[in-house]
Amino acid sequence: MHLKTPAALAAALTLALATGCATTSAASRDDGPRDATTSGSPGDAYPSTYRRIASAPVLVSGATVLDGTGKRLDGADVLMRDGVVAAVGVGLEAPADAVRVDGRGKWVTPGIIDIHSHLGVYPSPGTSSHSDGNEMTSPVTAAVWAEHSVWPQDPGFHAALAGGVTSLQILPGSANLVGGRGVTLKNVPATSYQGMKFPDAPHGLKMACGENPKRVYGQKGGPATRMGNVAGYRAAFIDAAEYRDKRAGDKGGKRDLKLETLAGALDGDILVHIHCYRADEMVTMLDLADEFGFKVAAFHHGVEAYKIADRLGREGVCGALWADWWGFKMEAFDGIQENIAIVDRAPGGCAIVHSDSDEGIQRLNQEAAKVMANARRAGIDIAPEHAITWLTANPAKAMGIAARTGTLEAGKMADMVLWNGNPFSSYALAEQVWIDGAKMYDRHDPARQPRSDFMLGRSAAPGGAR
Repeated sequence: MHLKTPAALAAALTLALATGCATTSAASRDDGPRDATTSGSPGDAYPSTYRRIASAPVLVSGATVLDGTGKRLDGADVLMRDGVVAAVGVGLEAPADAVRVDGRGKWVTPGIIDIHSHLGVYPSPGTSSHSDGNEMTSPVTAAVWAEHSVWPQDPGFHAALAGGVTSLQILPGSANLVGGRGVTLKNVPATSYQGMKFPDAPHGLKMACGENPKRVYGQKGGPATRMGNVAGYRAAFIDAAEYRDKRAGDKGGKRDLKLETLAGALDGDILVHIHCYRADEMVTMLDLADEFGFKVAAFHHGVEAYKIADRLGREGVCGALWADWWGFKMEAFDGIQENIAIVDRAPGGCAIVHSDSDEGIQRLNQEAAKVMANARRAGIDIAPEHAITWLTANPAKAMGIAARTGTLEAGKMADMVLWNGNPFSSYALAEQVWIDGAKMYDRHDPARQPRSDFMLGRSAAPGGAR
């Protein structure tokens, strides 16, 4: 057992006082009204208690700014004040009390948003006792919410912060036809997941098609085939539609947590995210959505999304994809390295680079850079000011939070990263990261590098105290 030495405790206290984001202020964010009506999702009895950290105005000047809307501004300034972006431009004036950051030779982007993460439900380092991402007890487990498995002390959150990740969607695993609700978090330390929960963000609904459900349930009474998978989705949504219609006329009826979630997806209050690899199965899922009147927000993984890029663009469905993962199982066999670029260039295309990895989330900027390089070899040139949308604006859109974050526009959350150079370079490092205008990470200041309580005993001295 690792014990916290005086040196480790002193380091923790220094971090808490310096950043306002560790033990003390995290607790203050967890003290707040618990009014379910403040949530963006139906039936949310566990609303966000997140409170932004108060901070002085900040002016970053003279940087190359990729604002997330498709624009690049050279030698530009960004002013953050009262938790939001106040202005982006050249020669901005700042209040007398503003913190001034020299951005010359550096690049600025919106904070990175990972639409597909399992941090907190599969922490890193992981143990079987922390394996809380898959409720493998029934093919349809729509009643479960990933947030009720999130362990806020997961050190992976802090490693992701050092890679510029400011918001992320935590999803259940893909063992089930319907795995349950996902939750969007602000990447800040807190003592409860509610202290991290992105205010008013809609829940996601995690679904999965293909090999995973039939592999898990083929020996448990089914479904054992892809046709069994589709029959399972249809039966679940038929029940949900009946439940919704009955509840509309009987407000005092008994709640069913599974059907309540599915009904929320039918109504568009909960956004549907589907783990799906093959093009033919994505088409089937789009037809399923048409049958029951819901919309797919994004297909995740989708190594064959390039085959149906035009339909995805036409129907406004995002592809949340890897740069180059493929071939590790049969349904992932027909992937190509130009997948994201092809989805992106289709009319109406919405491409997203996601991680699905506690390691990959630390370098999503470089995953996007691989896409740019592969596209260039295929004769498709993609500018940095466009590529950044795969990591910021597009995931924000698919997660239902684009009105508040994902771009550096006046009035939006001041979630921002200062890079040491072009973020799509293999040498790129996030130097400073702000969330709601508060500096949460500074690569050159150990006091601004949050560390989980779980890791404190490991850093006290060589060998640690035991």
